[in-house]
Amino acid sequence: MSGLLRLAPLPGLALFCAPAFAEGGPLNLTHTAIGLFALALFALAYALVMAEEYLKLRKSKPVLVAAGIIWIVIGLVYAGQGLSPLAQAGFRQTLLEYAELMLFLLVAMTYVNAMEDRLLFAVLRVRLVQAGFSLRTLFWLTGFLAFFISPVVDNLTTALLMCSVVLNVANGERRFINLACINIVVAANAGGAFSPFGDITTLMVWQAGKVSFTQFLLLFLPALLNFLVPASLMSLMVPRLVPAMSGEALVLRRGALTIVLLFLLTIVTAVACHHFLALPPVLGMMTGLGYLQFFGFYLRKTQPVSLARERALYERTGDEARLLRLGSIVPFDVFNKIAKAEWDTLLFFYGVVMCVGGLGFMGYLALASQLLYQGGDPTLANVAIGLLSSLIDNIPVMFSVLSMEPQMSTGQWLLVTLTTGVGGSLLSIGSAAGVALMGQARGMYTFVGHLKWLPAILLGYMVGIGAHLWLNSALF
Repeated sequence: MSGLLRLAPLPGLALFCAPAFAEGGPLNLTHTAIGLFALALFALAYALVMAEEYLKLRKSKPVLVAAGIIWIVIGLVYAGQGLSPLAQAGFRQTLLEYAELMLFLLVAMTYVNAMEDRLLFAVLRVRLVQAGFSLRTLFWLTGFLAFFISPVVDNLTTALLMCSVVLNVANGERRFINLACINIVVAANAGGAFSPFGDITTLMVWQAGKVSFTQFLLLFLPALLNFLVPASLMSLMVPRLVPAMSGEALVLRRGALTIVLLFLLTIVTAVACHHFLALPPVLGMMTGLGYLQFFGFYLRKTQPVSLARERALYERTGDEARLLRLGSIVPFDVFNKIAKAEWDTLLFFYGVVMCVGGLGFMGYLALASQLLYQGGDPTLANVAIGLLSSLIDNIPVMFSVLSMEPQMSTGQWLLVTLTTGVGGSLLSIGSAAGVALMGQARGMYTFVGHLKWLPAILLGYMVGIGAHLWLNSALF
């Protein structure tokens, strides 16, 4: 297609569609009534997403409907111009980008659910509760665990696990619970920023080829400072009380540690496919799902033998520990773990990607890229994008940046990865971890309680950015 194309009025849309133009590519609909309608529809859908906690409306619903309407409108416009293949190609390209990320996330969620089923996280929680630490020690311990677990297990799951520990030991200490939850949210988001597996946004940057797997590690110190600065200030307000210990007894279910090793092998496979073969990481992750399926088959086939062996040992020795071991030999079905994946999150992700992809196809992302990056300072733009992610979920923010394809150095791509990852910590509604913990610790960890510590968290945000600009200056 060459030259300028003017949209002819479509049947039923004559009063709705203003002229639009294109040069050798998709039609520019940014200044048409249809384009403005799509933009307003996305804004409305996202307003409903932000009000999820109050409306009790799952966040996937509004964006799924908005995505469908946006692409239907695009299809009508292009059909009226005889350009349906162009719209079809644009939709398929956006869908392919989502499919790769969705399958990757599905495997990761399945492994996390499998580890949860084998009581890995429950045993960790019980041992932390029974250790007899003071509240201040637990404040630091849960923060550091959140920071170092979230790069491997996503920040949402990590935050929920650490919050469970806090709620079990706090004995209703509201001030401690609020401070500990803020610390966990900041730590989990910071830890997720220096690993492709720590957050959906880092995964998107890695799969887009903007930053290599090892280059994410350059964000370790900036992310650590982002966590340590507010944590140091908040810890001064945490009492040194020692809570009462719990008498709960748990053991890992059969196969727990092997599943952890298989997850690590899956990560290695995904990285190797991407680094050495230039194939999408999702290939390695889906292969890793096969590892888990074979191991599930092994557990199922050998369960009777394991039960008989443990029962014989218990009857011979009378050891109570053997009784616990006997109870740990339970069936395992990998498809149950797939079913328990965060499907609302995956469908929300689909809706966001398709909405943003549709707006980009209309020309809005190119327009935004010109305003943010062309002729301006990309550092300021990337810092501002991080601040924006405290109000708007970082998934659409990062997908928009990637779709704009601004010409930036590796240092700038690392910067926007850091800011979108940790910017959500500024407000309790700025990240999935914060929203989830407000529900888990309802009435004790609140929006206002988090807001009181905004200056400390913002100081950590700026210190982390400054550390990156200084330590990784050679990449800019």
